[in-house]
Amino acid sequence: MSYESSRMRMVREQLIPRGITDQRVLDAMGSVPRHLFVQDALWNQAHGDVALPIGAGQTISKPYVVARMTQALELKGDESVLEIGTGCGYQTAVIAGLTDRVFTVERIKSLHVNARQTLDKLHILNVICTVDDGTLGWSQYAPYDAIIVTAGGPDIPQPLIDQLAENGRMIIPVGERDNQQLVLLEKREGEIHRESLDDVRFVSLIGDHGWQG
Repeated sequence: MSYESSRMRMVREQLIPRGITDQRVLDAMGSVPRHLFVQDALWNQAHGDVALPIGAGQTISKPYVVARMTQALELKGDESVLEIGTGCGYQTAVIAGLTDRVFTVERIKSLHVNARQTLDKLHILNVICTVDDGTLGWSQYAPYDAIIVTAGGPDIPQPLIDQLAENGRMIIPVGERDNQQLVLLEKREGEIHRESLDDVRFVSLIGDHGWQG
C-alpha cells in the first residue's frame, strides 16, 4: 500500500468516524506526508492509531489527536498561530497548510533542527521556528489568533493567555503528568471562557510556567 493510500485510509477510518468534520482539516491530514516526520524504521506504522517516539523522550501524537486539536482552533486561513512544542514538525505542517503564519517553539534543539529540515524539504515556508521555553510563549510576534500546545502542563501558562488575541482560541492539555484533559479557551471581551474536551495523555510541558523538569 502506498503512503498516500495509507493517509486516505487514516482519514477514512480514524478521523471521519470519530467526529472530524472540517473538510480543510481532513484535506490537510490527507496531504501531509506523515511518514516523513518519523524515523525510517517506523514508516510502516506512521498512519496507525498510535503515538510514536521521535527521540529525546518525545512523541508524535496519534492522527486523531492532531486532527481534533487542529479542528478545535477553527482556522479560516488568515490567522497567526503560535505552536508550543514543535516536536517532529508534523502538527506544525498540518497547521501551516490551513493558515497564514505559524510561529513554533521547541525546547529541545535536536528536535527543532530535525523539524526545520523536514519542513524545508517539503517547502513549507510560512513557519518560523525557535528554541526556547515554550511556557513563556513568543511575545515578539504576539498577539496570536490561535495557540496550540502539544505538551501537558499542570495549568495554563499565563504568558500564553496574555498573548492570545481578542476572539482567539487556545487548545492545551492540562492536568497531571500521566493524564490530562484537552482544554479549549476562548478570549471574548477580555474574558477567558474555558471548555474541557477529551481525556488525553501528552508528554510533560517543561518550563517556568509548567513542570519543573
